[in-house]
Amino acid sequence: MAKDSAREAGGPELRALRQDEWDNWYDTLIRAFGGVPEAAEERELWDTLIGFERSVGAWDGDICVGTAGAFDFRLTVPGGASVPAAGVTMVSVAATHRRRGVLTSMMRRQLDDVREWGRPLAILTASEPEIYGRFGYGIGSFQVSAEIDTTRVSLSVPPGTDDVRLRYAVPADVIDACEAVYARRVSGRPGMLARLPGWERLGLLDPESEREGASPLQCVLAERDGEVVGYARFHVKPEWDGSGPKGVVRLRDTHALDPAAAAALWRFLFDVDLTSTVKTYARPVDEAWQYQVSDIRRCAVRVRDALHVRLVDVGAALEARTYQAPVDVVFDVEDAFCPWNSGRWRLSGDTKGASCERTTDAADLSLSVRELGAAYLGGVSLAALGTAGRVREVRQGALAEASVGFASVVPPWLPHGF
Repeated sequence: MAKDSAREAGGPELRALRQDEWDNWYDTLIRAFGGVPEAAEERELWDTLIGFERSVGAWDGDICVGTAGAFDFRLTVPGGASVPAAGVTMVSVAATHRRRGVLTSMMRRQLDDVREWGRPLAILTASEPEIYGRFGYGIGSFQVSAEIDTTRVSLSVPPGTDDVRLRYAVPADVIDACEAVYARRVSGRPGMLARLPGWERLGLLDPESEREGASPLQCVLAERDGEVVGYARFHVKPEWDGSGPKGVVRLRDTHALDPAAAAALWRFLFDVDLTSTVKTYARPVDEAWQYQVSDIRRCAVRVRDALHVRLVDVGAALEARTYQAPVDVVFDVEDAFCPWNSGRWRLSGDTKGASCERTTDAADLSLSVRELGAAYLGGVSLAALGTAGRVREVRQGALAEASVGFASVVPPWLPHGF
């Protein structure tokens, strides 16, 4: 059969999504995630952003039983380059068609497509992390959530914080200024996504059904000499008990161009009237506030996986980033799901660039493509993976050398889901 309409023996038909199938396809996705309808504005946004030609549906007759989409992104990698990546999204299989190979066939089709599109990387966030390792995805970045008791925790701020002016603004009215701040930060941290047109709307989504009693979205700008140098978007949920106010500040998003601006915004969040808690979600693991608080134990910090990374083209992916120390290593790569990656690759690189080519030379390190994905953004150590038994050192000393080169001074961070 033609590629845009293929069927495994006895299985559902796979084909590229047509625009007139969107509602059926999306309803299948929503049902798989519990069946609670999303707000109309959220559904409309995804309808606008999704690329139908990059999305796949599994069909049993005229019934959609599987979904898998892919956004077209540019991902920052160590060294600051912006690399094309397929953002895998909206993956689901109907409960009536579990354990029939539907997911595997969609992942097979999708990675073939990503390779054909010339994207060296595929990335995703996982509802269940155990699912995607068998398809070659490794956990490449982590994120921090916290629940900070601001009645017991104070914040020590750096010099210059008092020079930053804060003011409230209507979120939609200052979207351009906020996006300009975000854009200036993208190249400075691996794992960040360049926001293509339309994605700025994601930060303004504010369906009342998802506020859980909190306020509409609020925004505060940080300014210095008339220039916007940071912003914070948040909700406030008023709460009271017999002893007084115990409101909660729920941080949605904050970015700043320098430490003083960031500190001014965090100090503001700590000091919002009638509140006693700041809740954060999906923040960088090295964010400065963690080193400025008076008592980290009262911040209930939690760490979890964030971005899962899959090298679709090993050579192109490893050449696209730089290395903080010189590397010259031969990887023996195992990739059963994308066999074109299997075999030995010689990587040579430093802070200025890299080359990665096929070789017949003896291997220095042996690993699967999943480990390369985990280490790719510099936040997961090859040495740690070696200790876990997931990287085998063939040449003594090669693991330490490669680990230093692959590391990133700034840990990777995915700023928003997709």
